[in-house]
Amino acid sequence: MYPVKSALLLSAILALPITPLLAKDKSEKTQYILVNRKPNSAWNLNDPSSIQREDFEEVKRELPEIPGAKVRPGIGCIFPYFRHDEETLQKSLRQFLKIAAETDTPVLVQIDGENWWTGRPDLWNWWDPKKPGYDPANRENVEWFGWSSDQALKIAWRNWGKQHRIGPPPNLMSPRYRKESHKQMEILIPIILQWWKALPAEKKDLLVGIKVGWESSIGVNAWYFPDGNDLLDKPASEDPAYRLKTDELPGRGVAATGYAAVKTAGIRTKGDLTEADLAEVTRRHLEDLSRVASELGVPRGKLFTHGVGWKDGELLYEAAVNRYSSPGWSFYKHARDPKQDMGVQNALKKSNAPHWAAIEWLFQGPREVDSWRRALETTLSDENCRLICIFNWEGIRDSEPVLEAIRQTIAGSVESGKTDKR
Repeated sequence: MYPVKSALLLSAILALPITPLLAKDKSEKTQYILVNRKPNSAWNLNDPSSIQREDFEEVKRELPEIPGAKVRPGIGCIFPYFRHDEETLQKSLRQFLKIAAETDTPVLVQIDGENWWTGRPDLWNWWDPKKPGYDPANRENVEWFGWSSDQALKIAWRNWGKQHRIGPPPNLMSPRYRKESHKQMEILIPIILQWWKALPAEKKDLLVGIKVGWESSIGVNAWYFPDGNDLLDKPASEDPAYRLKTDELPGRGVAATGYAAVKTAGIRTKGDLTEADLAEVTRRHLEDLSRVASELGVPRGKLFTHGVGWKDGELLYEAAVNRYSSPGWSFYKHARDPKQDMGVQNALKKSNAPHWAAIEWLFQGPREVDSWRRALETTLSDENCRLICIFNWEGIRDSEPVLEAIRQTIAGSVESGKTDKR
């Protein structure tokens, strides 16, 4: 290179503004402990005014930031785009982001069209002409318990603390379901990105990430009892009450589902479902959501999937890994030490993402300061772990030992010497 050109290039480099570069570097080194606000408990997303500044300030009072700490506290929130009126949900999202900026609160924004889609009977009501959305063609949008659309589900069950009925789960490979999911993402993600881009350089790290999927899987968060459709018009008190056998793949001890997704994906049209079949359609589902988010402008370092597994080492863990996003998983059994989760560790070996995340986390041990602090510090000891998102704030806010453990973990990130100088 010629000397004159070298001098001009050096001058140009020195003239570049350094604040954005420093802000990016700071953000890349930071880890987060976020507390998820329980959906439709703290905030009613049908009423944007229910999202109040006080809700953010409550978390900040209990979990204050510490200058120089590598670990920052923040808040996560789930926005189910098939559960609420579109315009109202957009207003709630804007309100959430507005207050996050005003209160200097880092946030993780989850957009979900998988676990809650009650607001779109036009996608799932294939059997009841007396109710909204009825269309027999909706058989193609829900899961089946066999290879024929005549075996489409009308009902399913979930246990998040207790067993309850839910509607039929989506066929994750249904073209119409995917098109409608993309449509909602194309509305919500630009709102988040516009907010993020408008932040001053020193506040860019308030967007911790955008999450797609929610324990993405088939047959666990929405399972089907044998002959379950026959129970639809009977009292819920007559429902079976036996527990899933999560280690028994692919049916997990109940009637196997996933036939619709596997058939629609072109994987197979007959024979027995396999563990690999269900893991593959889940992988395609998360990769598709991640691709759309990436094409909308979400950087890989700020885009997370939400994977899961129940049987040690099962293939489903690997569904969270793709080229567009950073993988995240739920940690309950292994919240004490994610390195003991064989499925996660196997999946991480196949990932070249810049980060991974304990995207849903709750330590199951005693609510004691030392136990919780060790679990938090052990999880964050891998510097590639971008964040822990504790589910949920409403379950820990009154536990002083847990709050103190979080405070000590934040403080310890200064004392360890691995500080991020703010």
